Amino acid sequence: MTINIDSLFKNTDPIVSQILNNSLSDKEISVKDALTLYNTTDIDFHLVGLVANEIRRRRVGDVVSYVVNRNINFTNVCIKQCGFCAFSRDFREEEGYFLPTEEIVRRAKEAHQLGATEICIQAGLPPDMKGDLYEKICREIKKEIPDIHIHGFSPEEILYGATRSEISIEEFLKRMKEAGVDTLPGTSAEILDQALRDKISPGRISVKDWEKVIKTAHKMGINTTSTMMFGHLETLEDRVKHIVKLREIQKETGGFTEFVPLNFIPDEAPMYKHQLHEGIKDGASGNDVLLTHAIARIMLNNSINNLQMSWVKEGQKMSQLLLMWGANDFGGTLINESISTSAGSEHGQLLRPKEIRRMIKEIGRVPAERDTNYKILKKFDDGNEIEGELDKVTDVSQFGSYVELIKINKFNYKNPRRK
Repeated sequence: MTINIDSLFKNTDPIVSQILNNSLSDKEISVKDALTLYNTTDIDFHLVGLVANEIRRRRVGDVVSYVVNRNINFTNVCIKQCGFCAFSRDFREEEGYFLPTEEIVRRAKEAHQLGATEICIQAGLPPDMKGDLYEKICREIKKEIPDIHIHGFSPEEILYGATRSEISIEEFLKRMKEAGVDTLPGTSAEILDQALRDKISPGRISVKDWEKVIKTAHKMGINTTSTMMFGHLETLEDRVKHIVKLREIQKETGGFTEFVPLNFIPDEAPMYKHQLHEGIKDGASGNDVLLTHAIARIMLNNSINNLQMSWVKEGQKMSQLLLMWGANDFGGTLINESISTSAGSEHGQLLRPKEIRRMIKEIGRVPAERDTNYKILKKFDDGNEIEGELDKVTDVSQFGSYVELIKINKFNYKNPRRK
């Protein structure tokens, strides 16, 4: 359905109307424009969502995509102490774990047998890590499953691997690509404002280095996602400037496959649990989440086609709503979701493909399985429902959970500094 601009905008604030009309004409909106949209209420608020939905329809149509994948967070031991992270453990703690390479490969093979086309590998930064660990993991996986897509290692991990190997970021990325890495998660971005990062995650990868890893990867033909964590200490201006920075990078490189807004999960996050910062929020409200997705779609209209929401952060029903506020991708099945779950997310660690398809169909859209680079593998637009291997899984406990993993003795992290 094409929006009738005249009938929709006749009762709208003229400034909001002009911004939304400009966005529907594919004009780039500014930081000031986006902040105006963030402050809308009543009919203006709803019109932001309607326009984002219309831009989504024009840009990518009515298909809602998803990927069958598995997360493998192979260690929670980390030298960094980020205020938002409830997943990581200091190397001296009892709950540290480290999966050996053979267990990582076993999990990848299990996922592949269940129909996964992608494995997403991210982890903590263990001390005394050998620089070639990431390469060895990838080579072993590709040796066993050559056609699996490795979506692995955040910019923080790439920088750490390069540092431990005592080589440049470019050389390290080259080695990773040769070892089998296909794409990188654009995580460890949080908010790309250095002063704010110094507060919520002192010592974490700098804005400058994050950009360097991302741009270098893109120029080498390694695509990445892009993300933003919001709902903690950042201002609306911080968010908008973050999105503008991603937009500028995309103009330069064209290497972002998608943008994923990630709502802050506060429950077990140290900086919220211990109230380390004055004014810290407990995540974004429902209205704020809707606006953030819609404004991201409007701002990124001419640069990043795919807007993914996080069902782990938002839950299934809110995810359906976000598909009507600019999002077009449901993300992945995940199978093992440890990072949000450890922070207090209550929305589970697995969504079966048939459940994703059901939710997409419930709102009148067309479900489609995709690969990591958004190539559509199968559309479900004519009642051609099938039951895949992952759909047949009834006992999710077979995959284990974070709570169980940190208690398995054979995977306990062995502190090399402890005699």
